[in-house]
Amino acid sequence: MKKTIIILSCIVSSITFNSCDSFLDAENLSSVSEAQQFDSTPDAFTALVGVYSQLAGDDGYGQRLALIYPHSSDDFRTSGDYNCNDRRGIATFGSCSTNSELNKPFLKLYSGIERANLCIKNIPLSPVYKTGSDADKKLMDRYLGEALTLRAQFYYELIRNWGDVPFQDKPSADMETIYLAKTDRDVIYDRLIDDLATAGNLVPWRSEGNTPSARISKGAVKGLRARIALARAGYSLRRSPQLMAQGSNPQKYYQIALDECKEIMNHASEHSLNPSYQAVFKALHTNAQDATNEVIFAVGAFGGNARTDSKIGYYNGLKHDDNSSWKGGGGVNALPTYFYEFSKYDLRRDMNVGVFKVNNTNQAELVSAITFTDSKFRKSWTTVTGPSQNLAIDWPLIRFSDVLLMFAEADNEIHGAPSQDAINAVKLVRNRAYTGNLGQVGTIPTDKVGFFNFVAQERLLELGGEGIRKYDLIRWNLLDAKITETRQKLTAFANGTGQYANVPLNLYFKKSVYDPTKTAQQNITDIDIFTTLTDKSQVFYTPSQDATPSGYTKIAWRAAVLPTYVSDPVKGFAQYFQPNKRELLPIYSDIIQSNYNLTQDYGY
Repeated sequence: MKKTIIILSCIVSSITFNSCDSFLDAENLSSVSEAQQFDSTPDAFTALVGVYSQLAGDDGYGQRLALIYPHSSDDFRTSGDYNCNDRRGIATFGSCSTNSELNKPFLKLYSGIERANLCIKNIPLSPVYKTGSDADKKLMDRYLGEALTLRAQFYYELIRNWGDVPFQDKPSADMETIYLAKTDRDVIYDRLIDDLATAGNLVPWRSEGNTPSARISKGAVKGLRARIALARAGYSLRRSPQLMAQGSNPQKYYQIALDECKEIMNHASEHSLNPSYQAVFKALHTNAQDATNEVIFAVGAFGGNARTDSKIGYYNGLKHDDNSSWKGGGGVNALPTYFYEFSKYDLRRDMNVGVFKVNNTNQAELVSAITFTDSKFRKSWTTVTGPSQNLAIDWPLIRFSDVLLMFAEADNEIHGAPSQDAINAVKLVRNRAYTGNLGQVGTIPTDKVGFFNFVAQERLLELGGEGIRKYDLIRWNLLDAKITETRQKLTAFANGTGQYANVPLNLYFKKSVYDPTKTAQQNITDIDIFTTLTDKSQVFYTPSQDATPSGYTKIAWRAAVLPTYVSDPVKGFAQYFQPNKRELLPIYSDIIQSNYNLTQDYGY
């Protein structure tokens, strides 16, 4: 199936459809060519693969939508110094409307919508429904459901980054004008939620359709519907007045999210929690299914090019120095305070936060606290070596653990306190993280506020580096509060006060041979970090000595965090964030100029 998709995607991208060079460019397919494109199941599938292809590549979830747009919040930031016209402008909430990083992803999402609209229009008109077999008709229904789901994903991505956007539900060639004004995001969300209800009846479960994670299954439809329902129920930045406000009738949408998540949870043979957190992500490095199909939907990457492949693991991920066997990583930095959100017993800590790099001689060595990375993606977990940037690592969009936590959140909102089912769902996620140390899991609160805070924290720990946290904080209207809190934590970290009083100022280590076949935890324990403690796991939580021990190398730990890291205009954390304004991105200036009905809004 994957090979078929790869081959057809190449054909579709080069022949069947043309790329959009400007805002909502029509594809210019004649009515005859449209009819021919959908007159058989193989031809319709070719068109559908053209829709899938718009998820991938540098301008999709191969880099920008996955690795640049989601920063910053209280977990990660983009490396480097502020510039309003590049990726650092986005990560610091100081992007200019002339920032070219804003251009092609916006256009690519609309190109995906255009391709989906062609499928949604033409599949029901196909002669297959009149003359085809029952199996062919069912297959065409499936394709229609997939196209509806992909269109929903494209619009969801547009809305969570730009707010109200133009809504188009039919091909450009059928429109009287393509110069559309913005539509309120709640109106779009309601339509997407209805579309996904339809799609859920058309798309089979994973096992019924022999569906790989890079293709939409019923679980993916339901997971996306739950996610969009929670966004509809939550807060977002409105145009008039320009304030963060909650969507209307939130209980209705919490119920939708609850029901959809529960349906997935009731099909444990389709998707369940993988006993190994690390195994979930290592499978993505080989385009494989993890053992329990925890990854419900992922964006497939292939082809070794910027259009269909991904830079996941090269742009972000564990840092591998240039002359190592694997060159890449390090473009996204974990905040030092994020490392300390995890307890030492939490197996996710060393997966989510890379406190070492692979040097030029393939040895592991500690890095300073301001150059931690996200390490659940690693070039050294692929078969690619040398300078190649395209690593064919799939990007996870929906995981079963996310479904469990969405269920728990919705349940708490509906009932005013968590049910036992909600508590059990969180406990499943928590217990996996503490495998071997279940006595350290802690007590899950049973009051509404306490449980919400626990779930919000668990999502921070579980989903780190997966492009979700910033958008969670926005829909909870907590982004401003968390940025302020994180600045305070970073200052306390630098000063060694409060919860960071025992964090070492410096650490001392000896390099070790890096073995990518070992677990993330073993990679850390293999590094000889100097300590006089019997329990070596306490080294990150105990004040260090002042003098460098013989044979060891000194690395700045707490000492690396200077005031400039927190608040400097060039190097500071999220320094240009403004509440009720910077929760959304500006639309690229050329796109605004190309559509006289499109407004910039949100104070840009």
